[in-house]
Amino acid sequence: MNAAVLAILVMTLFALAYRFYSRFLAERVFGLSRDEPVPSREYQDGIDYVPTRASVLWGHHFTSIAGAAPIVGPALAVIWGWLPALLWVGIGTIFMGAVHDFSALVISLRHRGHSIGDIAGTVISPRVRTLFLIIISFLIWIVLAVFAFVIGTLFHNYPASIFPINIQIIVAMALGWLVYRRGVGIFAPSIVAYVGLLTAVFFGDDFANAFPFIKDISVSTWVWLLMAYSFVASVLPVWLLLQPRDYLNSHQLVTGLVLLFGGLLVLQPEIQAPMVNANPDGAPPMIPFLFITIACGAISGFHGLVSSGTTSKQIECMTDARPIGYGGMLGEGALGMIAVLAATAGFASTAEWHSHYSSWSAASGLAPKLDAFISGSARFISELGIPTEIGETFIAAMVIAFAATSLDTGARIQRLIISELGATVGISALRNRYLAGALGIGAATLLAVTEAGGKGGLILWPLFGTTNQLVAGITLLVISIWLRRLGKPYLFTLIPMVLVAGVTFVAMIGETLGRVAEQNWRLASFGGAVLVLDAWVLLEGARVFLRDRKVGH
Repeated sequence: MNAAVLAILVMTLFALAYRFYSRFLAERVFGLSRDEPVPSREYQDGIDYVPTRASVLWGHHFTSIAGAAPIVGPALAVIWGWLPALLWVGIGTIFMGAVHDFSALVISLRHRGHSIGDIAGTVISPRVRTLFLIIISFLIWIVLAVFAFVIGTLFHNYPASIFPINIQIIVAMALGWLVYRRGVGIFAPSIVAYVGLLTAVFFGDDFANAFPFIKDISVSTWVWLLMAYSFVASVLPVWLLLQPRDYLNSHQLVTGLVLLFGGLLVLQPEIQAPMVNANPDGAPPMIPFLFITIACGAISGFHGLVSSGTTSKQIECMTDARPIGYGGMLGEGALGMIAVLAATAGFASTAEWHSHYSSWSAASGLAPKLDAFISGSARFISELGIPTEIGETFIAAMVIAFAATSLDTGARIQRLIISELGATVGISALRNRYLAGALGIGAATLLAVTEAGGKGGLILWPLFGTTNQLVAGITLLVISIWLRRLGKPYLFTLIPMVLVAGVTFVAMIGETLGRVAEQNWRLASFGGAVLVLDAWVLLEGARVFLRDRKVGH
């Protein structure tokens, strides 16, 4: 099968979905209006609530949700064959992921920019607020620890990426200062800055060779440095670092996708993986675990936390929710699709693919998944005349930039969640952003360093996919109840909720029982606790849903 044909087909479906389905949701389900007040203007504080142009905020939102997960998930899921992975990315993005992200953004906009966990208390019950916030905090705790390890590993394995990534941080802060303190328009200087960042990619190897000690920095040291950086990023005003850096990252992503699609169209590689591979050696059953392995490339609870945690506090016009919420997820779906194709058509031969994906254990490590994407993508780009080494550095820097953005956003969301938990239990001191930020980052750091090499977060990583999708299911349940109370159509969120919650709940039961059989009591205990909390929230939500009568606006 020709990979270029598949890419064109999926992108055509995404374009049609945005043109028709997202418009239907915006006008008929949510009734968005340009004149409707938004939290960024009503509660503007210069720290978290900052009215932001749609083009800039799209960059922040998209790069925040497009971390490493939509790359590593599909790069593993193709072990079951390219067709199941591509179908889940395409259909899941259009009817589940984009609806989830868009809906979470809208409900937050209409609840003063509060997180979906806090809104659950208003829609369902105060008890559910506490339970859901705990589940969310647990999810982000894992994300922070693991993403710090992922970035540290990439820095260690691709030292040429260190220079452009750090230059990006400096340039982004300068750009934020120019825009918000000097009133300079953002587009032109951002293009100049981005050209400088692309140039920095070509000097990455020279920088690493000039300072050879950089190559000797361990992954665990990088984890400590990244956690310290994340704390600073989480308490800085959003306009100083998060917004401008994410806007620059969006340029990088667009460039990367254009290069990858261009390389695909020129190379037109054949898929080297089987269409369906139902029983890979050592792999769990494709159903339900395909839907857990590919999370962020199809639907992800973390996205709802970004939508309701940071993005809703920056939207300057209600109708911007459609391109940012629905359109942002389509962008992530495109990245997930590229990851599927890179991990199936990026190999030189079928024998090479089977060697890489010889078993679940061989393919499921972090390095195999990242290498499959980076090397496959570099092969596509090389067709445009870009040397493979430069292509690998560019793709590695792009992956790190996405992961770093998710790390920063996750740290900020965790700070806000801790503050909301403090308000729920009556601890007013947690409203202090420095204290809340320190607690969030401190807990994630402790998790990361519980195992040598800074990979302590990987202990709980097997629970990430299921916990992430459980959060998505609860988010859709809250939105469905809210829509029903308003007398709005709600099947568009209820049906995805039933599917994702049901499949994920079954997977979580199987995963927890598997850990018990292995006598891995740590994972079994955490999995069991999340399972109980999720069941509790879903049952309370179902009770409220069945009890409520439709009411007016």
